Amino acid sequence: MAPEYGATVGFFPADKNTIDYLANTGRPAEKLAYIEAYLRAQGLLCDYAAAAHPVYTSTIELDLAKVVPSLAGPKRPHDRVSLTDLKAEFSSGLAAPVSFKGYGLTAEQIAKSATFQHGGKSHTITHGAVTIAAITSCTNTSNPSVMLGAGLLAKAAVEAGLSVRSFVKTSLSPGSGVVTEYLEKSGLQPFLDRLGFNLTGYGCMTCIGNSGELPDVVGEAITKEDLVVAGVLSGNRNFEGRIHPLLRANYLASPPLVVAYALAGTVNIDFDKEPIGTSETTGKPVFLRDIWPSSALIQDTIAKSVLPEMYKKIYSNVTGGNPRWNALEVPQTALYPWDESSTYIHNPPFFQSMQLAPPKRSDIRNAYCLLNLGDSITTDHISPAGNISRKSPAAKYLEERGVAPKDFNTYGARRGNDEVMVRGTFANTRLVNKLAPAVGPQTTHVPSGEVLFISDAAQKGPYLQGIQCVIAVSFERIHRSNLVGMGIVPLQFKDGETADKLGLKGTETFNIELPSDLKTGQTIVVTTNTGVKFETTLRFDTPIEIEYYNHGGILPYVLRRLLQQ
Repeated sequence: MAPEYGATVGFFPADKNTIDYLANTGRPAEKLAYIEAYLRAQGLLCDYAAAAHPVYTSTIELDLAKVVPSLAGPKRPHDRVSLTDLKAEFSSGLAAPVSFKGYGLTAEQIAKSATFQHGGKSHTITHGAVTIAAITSCTNTSNPSVMLGAGLLAKAAVEAGLSVRSFVKTSLSPGSGVVTEYLEKSGLQPFLDRLGFNLTGYGCMTCIGNSGELPDVVGEAITKEDLVVAGVLSGNRNFEGRIHPLLRANYLASPPLVVAYALAGTVNIDFDKEPIGTSETTGKPVFLRDIWPSSALIQDTIAKSVLPEMYKKIYSNVTGGNPRWNALEVPQTALYPWDESSTYIHNPPFFQSMQLAPPKRSDIRNAYCLLNLGDSITTDHISPAGNISRKSPAAKYLEERGVAPKDFNTYGARRGNDEVMVRGTFANTRLVNKLAPAVGPQTTHVPSGEVLFISDAAQKGPYLQGIQCVIAVSFERIHRSNLVGMGIVPLQFKDGETADKLGLKGTETFNIELPSDLKTGQTIVVTTNTGVKFETTLRFDTPIEIEYYNHGGILPYVLRRLLQQ
């Protein structure tokens, strides 16, 4: 999760706890001795009692007394919210202008609710109702303390007479079979099952948008009343439209908090002041503090239930594959035999018509604007990883090739097919494009004025989704690098300038002057047919990036280098 705090990788020191973890997860003694000896020889094994400590360029002091239970959301993984503040923040966000935490609802819209029958009972939901609660992801589920903590909380909840309402879709999809082993060993899995957290499999699920559909009556109620309902998951990312297209508020939380919010059935709750539910056996209110497991109980359960033999058992044949994988026929050919009928893997056009000599680069003339976007455009806005909407151009492409809607799968699963992904680019259902009349993957085609899906509008130009330049106030570091790698010019507005301040609407045509001798960080002049002229900074940050651009991207650059050898 390093990108969320602006890094490519995070380094942490190895210490005695590292060695203990390796031992507890079944590594052989001789390997442990080798690892420890190597770390000591390299000066990489941290000894906190030693007089000499590493010297760092800068240090940050943290007051651990101020650390509080937190979640992240409702639209971005780096928007932290304290557990005690979530109710107030969510409530105020309903009426706040549309933003990272706001929804722009009127008082009349905020007052809406929906009543329906499901699971043999009548339910009334309002804004903030939790309709998906998922213990999921490769990261959180690898931590026994939070997984067993969730199990212990579930046990205490069941014993207190609490249950989860049927409109809350619950699931348990750990990243490893070891989790199943120690949840069963501890006797906690049956209690998770009682609350609906049944094992659904291992790997990417709700976190990547594979939660499946909500019950029809729930989805219809949300849509009819336009409710801002919530998902709570122990996943890694919660960008808009990623978890489920009907869920506009999604919070990342620890597995125990996922269980807690599933029991509450809403994020519009203050656990300190309000009961999590009413006991079905005693009729008395139950507070979260009444059932929350102590650290001592969690550690004792770990000691008794998480055993090295489990890791050895699960991972003993990890490199052996499985019968279906092993049964695949592998053609013995020099080149990959592309299957033209495949909708999963398709020969991409990156090298079509590529010449041995790099193309001659020139100014960008009479360019139209495809999208006029706001702040914090994420990777999920640009290239969604979740479900493929039945109304999308990607769905139309798949249906034309005989793929039934139930087999659409996700954009993430079809990432190997450029035809699907081009149609899925900017296909996020929550994309706010200032050129479009409504929220969603649409734009107004310039100059015709026709409102189209973004991919359809792009195909009216000379290239398929042929974006040649992106002008922005700022670039996220990794995204800027990716643009350069694809031969797209990143231009940054000068300090204090924005498209709005310059009076740009996105309906203009743009001329971008690109000298033949490009230099890193140089000033590039942009003019429009409406008479606006402004300077930008070329965000090619290293000489090699200029080389990539001159070759049309990093792939042609590498191929030409290989052909020269």
